[in-house]
Amino acid sequence: MLGIAAQLLRGFAMGCADVVPGVSGATVALSLGIYEPLVAAIRRFVGLGVAVIRLDVQRVRRELRRAPWRFILPLAVGIAAAFLSLAHVIEAALERYPVELAALFLGLVAGSIGVAWSRLRDRGAANLGIVLVVGIVAAVGLGARSGMLSDPPWWFVSLSGAVAICAMILPGISGSFVLLMLGMYDFMLRALNDRDVPVIALFGAGVALGLATFIPVLEWTLKRWHDRVLAAMIGLMLGSLRVLWPWPGGAESADLGPPAWSEVPGAAALVLAGSLLVLVLARWSAAAQLPAAPRSRAASGR
Repeated sequence: MLGIAAQLLRGFAMGCADVVPGVSGATVALSLGIYEPLVAAIRRFVGLGVAVIRLDVQRVRRELRRAPWRFILPLAVGIAAAFLSLAHVIEAALERYPVELAALFLGLVAGSIGVAWSRLRDRGAANLGIVLVVGIVAAVGLGARSGMLSDPPWWFVSLSGAVAICAMILPGISGSFVLLMLGMYDFMLRALNDRDVPVIALFGAGVALGLATFIPVLEWTLKRWHDRVLAAMIGLMLGSLRVLWPWPGGAESADLGPPAWSEVPGAAALVLAGSLLVLVLARWSAAAQLPAAPRSRAASGR
C-alpha cells in the first residue's frame, strides 16, 4: 500500500507539472527516478493497442496479464487528480502571479537538471558537450514561432499529433509549445472546443502512430546509449529554462526580457525553494517502494 500511495504522489507531481505551460511531466518523472520504468510501461500498453487493432485475441490476453497495472494506474490517477484539483488554481495563479510561479517552476526544472546529471555514470566532457549543444538548440527552437494555420491539410494534423506526443514523452519539452511552433495550437484548441470529431480523430491517429513508433526507438536508444541519451534529455531541460524565465511574461511566454529588480529577491527565493523541493522529492522517491514496475530494457542492458 505504501508503494501505491507513493506512486499516487509521483503521478500528482507529474500532473502539477503538466498543468503549467512550458513544463513537462516527463521532467518530473526523470527527477523522481521513474522515467525508464514509465517508458517500459508505455511500450507494454502500445503492444496491447497493436494487438487490439489486429484483433489478436491471444496476444490481447497475454498483454493484459503482463500489463504493469500496479505501476501505471496509481500514476494515472495521481496525474488526473492534479489536473482536476489544480488546473483552475494554477491557471488563476499564472494570471495573478506569473513571475512568482515561473520562478518556482524554473527552480524545479533547474533542480531536476542537477538530479539527472548526478545519475550519469560518465560526467566527462563528451556528455557535458551534448548537454550544452542540445540545450542551446532547444532554447533557440523554443523561441521560434510559426504563423498560425487556419486550415492545415489532413496529413499535417496527424503529423502534428505524432510530433507533439513524441515531444511530451521527452523531458524538458512541452507538447503545447511544440504545437505553437508548428502553428497548430490555436487550430487544435478550436477543434477541441468545437468538438470537431474528424480533426480530433486525425490528431489522435497521429498521437497513436507517434507512440507506436517512438517509444520502441526511445527504449532501444536508452539501452544502447544510456548516458548519451540522458545527457541529451538534460540538454532539453536546460533549453526549456528559456520558457520559464520569469520576465516579461512568466511561464506562458518564451520571450526574454530584463528582470524587474524589485521582483528579483522574491523570485530568487522561489527558484531556490523549487530546486530544494526537487532534491527532497528525489531522495524521498528513491527511498519509497516502486510498485510492480516493468523492468526497462534500458536498465537490463546496463
